[in-house]
Amino acid sequence: MDKVTVQELAGSERDAWDEVQQLLADGCNEYSIVSSDPGAADDTLYRLQVSTRSYLGTVAYRTGGILFDHGWIRLLGSGGAGIFGSLTDWNGLKDDSDRTALEGMLVVAYDAAGGFFALDTGRFGQTGHVYYFAPETLEWGSTELAYSGFLNWLAEGDLGLFYPSFRWEGWQEEMRRQGFRLLPAALGA
Repeated sequence: MDKVTVQELAGSERDAWDEVQQLLADGCNEYSIVSSDPGAADDTLYRLQVSTRSYLGTVAYRTGGILFDHGWIRLLGSGGAGIFGSLTDWNGLKDDSDRTALEGMLVVAYDAAGGFFALDTGRFGQTGHVYYFAPETLEWGSTELAYSGFLNWLAEGDLGLFYPSFRWEGWQEEMRRQGFRLLPAALGA
């Protein structure tokens, strides 16, 4: 299959970036957009083969990632300061990658609890839903949200309800002060 060029993938007048920015601004959750490097953004979009008309494509192309809820959840983009890796790193999409992709999944975010979120691309019947790999059960569970719904949940959902037993007093300050890193090697599960 021939690959579509970055110019074709990013060259749409229907780019979803303005819509994503509005969604983030209207949401109640704290967030921070990580700057992207233009070369990394081009490479990420090309390797994903997703248009910037989609939320996934525009986040991949326009950001290094987005940190939500004091950095508790980190949505992957093309990589940058404050986020470990990128969509291409986490999913083994680089030519020189020593990582293999999760079969039928595209990892899109990770959290401070040690879990990660991945888009079903075939593992669970190509539902198009984002699934969460829970560190306490080591099992996948569907969020029943497509990527756009997942991004909406990150912007305005009650994220604390999702992590009732993982947070401690003062976690917000610790996230800001130290940050956290979950190495992609954890994806071997």
